Amino acid sequence: MRKEQHASRSKRHSNAWVYAASGILALFTVLVLLDTFAIARVQQTAMAADYSSIVTVQESGSAAAITESDAGTQIGAYSDDNMTITVSKVRAYDTDIYVADVQVSSAAYLKTALAQNSFGRNLKDTTSNMAEQADAVLAINGDYYGFRDYGYVLRNGVLYRDTAADGTDALVVYGDGTMAAASQDSTTAQQLKDAGAWQVLSFGPVLVSDGQIAVTANEEVGQSMSSNPRTAIGMVSPLHYVVVVSDGRTGDNEGLSLYELAQVLIDNGATFAYNLDGGGSTTMYFQGEVLNNPTSGNRDGERKVSDIVYFG
Repeated sequence: MRKEQHASRSKRHSNAWVYAASGILALFTVLVLLDTFAIARVQQTAMAADYSSIVTVQESGSAAAITESDAGTQIGAYSDDNMTITVSKVRAYDTDIYVADVQVSSAAYLKTALAQNSFGRNLKDTTSNMAEQADAVLAINGDYYGFRDYGYVLRNGVLYRDTAADGTDALVVYGDGTMAAASQDSTTAQQLKDAGAWQVLSFGPVLVSDGQIAVTANEEVGQSMSSNPRTAIGMVSPLHYVVVVSDGRTGDNEGLSLYELAQVLIDNGATFAYNLDGGGSTTMYFQGEVLNNPTSGNRDGERKVSDIVYFG
């Protein structure tokens, strides 16, 4: 009897140890699994954070590169009591682009000049010569009004031609410095003058309107090639303007399409912008020097034109 009781107690002790060992093993297994899961979560979080930081660095690096490219290299500056001009050179679209940021105290400092100081079809001169005669600080070629016998011509408040260019928006600079477009189909030159127009040029098209690109990727002027030397003027805000001239038609300079030209103007803050005569006429003059390389492709040097737009 005692032997049976002793055997029973021994069996119970043995079973207790087995149960205890099994419990400890189970608990250890759970702890190991939880630890493994925790380590995996930490690693996953670390990897995600590391990837996020890489993306952030890449994005910020890309943004910095874009900003640096858009800003270009400053190549000239001018300032007096009524006018501040900064000129930069940008390399984009395989083309040298010249960007002038201009702020004036009055629209009276945004002027135009006619070749030989007269209005007429066959009167021409180079942009630089007209600029020097006008004592301009910054000048670009205008709309070459003398190349056609239509399109409004109102310069420095004087109306010279009121024949509309059908289907064409004119560039209007008002006396308060606002720059806008006006349809020659629905608005007469006299109406523009009566509304306070200070300058009216007729070429086009409008490149930027309300801060948005206003031309399509394939839009062009007449029979022009898709990429050309270009001249354009835009407004950031009244009395704050941006002028863009690009080279083109050479081995080193592809030239710009209208859409690319519009993008450059947008990149430089333009809320409105208008395309002027381009190709061989394209010229930027600044403080006694022609900055770009005027060329018609088969002949280098300035083309004589009928008018300029200048600040001075």
